[in-house]
Amino acid sequence: MAALHPPTPLRRPRIVHIAGFPRAALRPPRVALRPPRVAHRAPPTRTLAGDLAVPLGAVGAALLATALLLTGQTPHTAVALAVFTVLTVAVSALARPLLVPAVALVCWLFYDGFVLNGSSDLAFQQPDRTGLLVLLLAGLAGAGCAAAVRAVRRQAAAGTGTDPAPSR
Repeated sequence: MAALHPPTPLRRPRIVHIAGFPRAALRPPRVALRPPRVAHRAPPTRTLAGDLAVPLGAVGAALLATALLLTGQTPHTAVALAVFTVLTVAVSALARPLLVPAVALVCWLFYDGFVLNGSSDLAFQQPDRTGLLVLLLAGLAGAGCAAAVRAVRRQAAAGTGTDPAPSR
């Protein structure tokens, strides 16, 4: 069996001075204190919506395709394409520029597979290619508008000498 002993009190060790031995050698070395490490912060221009633009676009496109199909009648392709274009512009304005083609492609997949062809088949006939081109241009327009807004905010902040507010 193990016997438990009470803890010994913490005492400072006695330093005995030896003649001819420098006192500085007995002191512990001084360690320079470093500032506390700060966790890496994302730049203020990055937001969660910008990083999750593709999943947000996929959820929006799935909900939109479901809503169009639940009406019971086949929606007019021009109206459906216009609604998907608005969705693509909105999500592309939030997305990072690198993700804009992916957002447009996801919207086109839902538009072409469920609204245009109806049986989740992808095709590359003329209406399908036109839809892809329109959604890619809509994504570029959304990203361009968002970049213009950021540039105006940066320019206004540079004129006043303050830090710009996070734009996304």
